Amino acid sequence: MKKILFILTALFIFSCTPDDSPRYHYVILPVESFEVPETVQTGQVYPIKVTYKRPTTCHVFEGFYYDIYYELRTVGVQNIVVDRNDCVATDPDEAPIVKSFDFSPMQMAPYTYVFRFYKGKDENGNNIFEEVEIPVE
Repeated sequence: MKKILFILTALFIFSCTPDDSPRYHYVILPVESFEVPETVQTGQVYPIKVTYKRPTTCHVFEGFYYDIYYELRTVGVQNIVVDRNDCVATDPDEAPIVKSFDFSPMQMAPYTYVFRFYKGKDENGNNIFEEVEIPVE
């Protein structure tokens, strides 16, 4: 019985080749638009709405790129791109996708958070950001 189980396990392991697994990579997509509160208070939770466009049918929302550096919050839309031959560019008139995340300020007033939303790259390949300041009351 143990030999049969060993043989079946070995056949299963060796029948799966790396080519059978899907190939994918991650990308950070530009934020089309965003909605943030004008001011915030500690102890409260605020939804931050982000709108973006999916370039192809192989792009799947994975979450947010969210980096914290002191009062600075850098935000981008993270997608998984499945590497397939049948990816189709999305229609430019397709409605943008809206996602949100929660923000809970930790610092007391007077303090200001700076959100930098990733907007893409310029002609030299440098990242472009749109910044907005949100004061704590």
